[in-house]
Amino acid sequence: MSPVKIALFVALGIVALVFVAVWVRQLRRQKNRLRPTAFQSAVGFFTNFLDTLGIGSFATTTALYRLKTTIPDEKIPGTLNVGHAIPTITQAFVYISIIEVDLTTLCLLIAASVLGAWLGAGIVTRLPRRNIQIGMGASLLIAALLILGRLLGYFPPGNDATSLSGGLLVLGVCGNFVLGALMMIGVGAYAPIMIMVSLLGMNPKAAFPIMMGSCAFLMPAAGTRFIRREAYHPQAALGLTLAGVPAVLAAAFIVKELPLDVLRWLVFVVVIYTAISLLRSARIANKREVGDDGEHKL
Repeated sequence: MSPVKIALFVALGIVALVFVAVWVRQLRRQKNRLRPTAFQSAVGFFTNFLDTLGIGSFATTTALYRLKTTIPDEKIPGTLNVGHAIPTITQAFVYISIIEVDLTTLCLLIAASVLGAWLGAGIVTRLPRRNIQIGMGASLLIAALLILGRLLGYFPPGNDATSLSGGLLVLGVCGNFVLGALMMIGVGAYAPIMIMVSLLGMNPKAAFPIMMGSCAFLMPAAGTRFIRREAYHPQAALGLTLAGVPAVLAAAFIVKELPLDVLRWLVFVVVIYTAISLLRSARIANKREVGDDGEHKL
């Protein structure tokens, strides 16, 4: 194993420990019951299992939360980033170990996504409920289009390259910066990163270590900001984490691969429904704030 990869794994371990320390310290101040419900744990296992196999977890988690109105809409982005952080770090250890990708390319793309997420989290934690609903609704529509495009074969299959250089590397860094920022309003990174690396001529399998590595660093960094502002749902986030880690290990080492196209169609339908539901909620909230004469109520 190369010294750079060893350093990357050490950095991942340090990030995980710091994130857990910050989270545990904040949880100790909670006076409410923090044991996840059976539903919250099931969501954690199901979504992280699919995430490890390439479906993605943000859109599916949002859809399931909205299905049972588990948590307030404005706390969904923070809950996603906090709760999925440790399972994603687990995925990063697995995929960076088994899939080859140029380490310079990987490290630069990871750094760009972390910077984008850090800046994005600072904005999202200050947004009102309606703006977050609009942002999540729009992001889910984008995610649905990406899922549909992948299912219909509209995106290029990619080549065999495992590295980027020159202008393509600059484009990749800029793209990952934007995707890191968008994750803060609930845009999952898997499908966009796979499409991006394919368009840049890389092997689509390289999306796994790039996506998992990027999220493994950016989610704890951004999640810390959500935790400190208490802009997340602790109980639901614990359900994602505690059930998510064994789900990742089961998917990576036991199941490894499944025929997922039928499930992707189902996810596409559910994501579309959830996006429309969020945008409708935002529209209703806006009507309540605006009087019949068009002036905002005080």
